[in-house]
Amino acid sequence: MPPTVSPSHDQIVQATDTLTQVKDYLRTEPPVADMLPLLAPLLDEDTGVPTLLGDILRAAARVVATQSPHPYSDEVRWFVDGLREAAWDVTDLHSLHWDVHHLSAQALETPNVPEYR
Repeated sequence: MPPTVSPSHDQIVQATDTLTQVKDYLRTEPPVADMLPLLAPLLDEDTGVPTLLGDILRAAARVVATQSPHPYSDEVRWFVDGLREAAWDVTDLHSLHWDVHHLSAQALETPNVPEYR
């Protein structure tokens, strides 16, 4: 496995700026046919935001847990537990992938919605 390059702070900010653009655009209440193609990759069950964020939170919890001195302080334990709990909660949102799929297939004629796996 090749070494992983750490993303820069600026790259993370750029990613969150892009998500902010999506949020701002959706607040303009565009047609559903324009919205669904934006949601599809964000909610993809394998590579979408819920899955990625869940994995990021679990990895962050693992880093803190493995690099903190034992026994853990209450603050470290609360932080790690909070990250792990949030990871489960956000990962559960991956099921929205299918909601987008069903909405586009059943309720709308949306030719721009990408194919689902």
